[in-house]
Formats: sequence, C-alpha cells, structure tokens
Amino acid sequence: MVSQEQILQWLQLFAREIEQNKAYLTELDAAIGDADHGINMDRGFKKAIAQLPTVADKDIGSIFKAVSMTLISTIGGASGPLYGTWFLRASTEVAGKQELNEQDLLQLLQSGLNGVLSRGKAQLGDKTMIDVLSPAVVAFAQVVNAGGDTVTALQQAVTAAEQGMKNTTPMLAKKGRASYLGERSIGHQDPGATSAYLLLKCLLVVVNGQ
Repeated sequence: MVSQEQILQWLQLFAREIEQNKAYLTELDAAIGDADHGINMDRGFKKAIAQLPTVADKDIGSIFKAVSMTLISTIGGASGPLYGTWFLRASTEVAGKQELNEQDLLQLLQSGLNGVLSRGKAQLGDKTMIDVLSPAVVAFAQVVNAGGDTVTALQQAVTAAEQGMKNTTPMLAKKGRASYLGERSIGHQDPGATSAYLLLKCLLVVVNGQ
C-alpha cells in the first residue's frame, strides 16, 4: 500500500528533482522548444509544494486536485495544462482515499495518461511525454495483472519509462513547438518525456524506501 504520507513525500521529492534538473531540462528544451521547460516546471512545482500544508491532512484525491490547480495556473506553455490534467484526472480516481493499493495506482496512472492523451492529442511515437507515460502504464499493468506487488510493478514501469524517454531522441516531433522544426527535431531527447520519467522515478524511490 502507498500511504498519503508517501504521496506527499513523492511530490516533495519530484519538486527537488525538477529543481536539480532545471538547467538540464531547459537545455533539452532549448534544442527543440522555447527553452523554458525546466524553469516553468520548477516554478510550478515550487508553488505546488508551498500549497501542500493546506491539504496535508486531506485525502490523496484532494492533494492531487490542489496540485493540479496550482500547476494549471502557474506553469506556462503546454506543460501546465498537461501536468495539471494528469493530476486532475488522477485525483478523481483516488478521491477520498488515504492509501492506495496496486489497482488504485494502476487506475491513477491510467487515468493520468488518458487525461494527457485527451488534452494534448499526441500519440505514442509523436516525441512527447506520452512516449514515457504509455509504456510505463502497460508495464505496470502487466505486473499487477499477474499478481505482482507495487514495488515490482513500479520498477518495471520506471524501466519502461526510461527506455521510452531514450526512444524520443531519434524521433521526429509531431506535436507542440518541436514539430515546427521538422527533421531538425531528430537527435534530441524530449524535455517533457524527461520530466515525466523523473515523476515516475521519484514515485518508485519513495515507495521503495530508498
């Protein structure tokens, strides 16, 4: 089971990870975007973390909803609406819950992915965060449906997410600002896919007690 306290730890760890990788994410974005992904994500998640004390005693769904609203209102570009939508959709799946089992986590990850698919209109292979989130959900589901535990499922999901992130490098961008570059987008790792990988990696670290 993943506790409400672990969810709060996950969000705080991810915010720190974004801060530490701000320059790297911005550098990735400079090659194929607006050179602001790291800066925007850092600003948004710092504000989200600052809001956490107001919902620290609430259920996981309420925590996710608060994060979602903050991200949508503070992160510019595509990242705010997409990450905001991920947390908003996830919040509806875990409303009222203080802890999450494997099936809850699967529903959370699947709903978050569905929200981003719906909002961003990107598909697998378009060189976006979908290339990380989609294989991660598939890998997580395979372990859970075979009776595996949360840590094993997350380990497989993060492995798939990392490969998905790396797979974006040779891709031609078909969505967002990077798509304007055409062939020049090839050879660059997608910044949104990179931050999405960090999101899942941080969840594994917390749940695994590392």
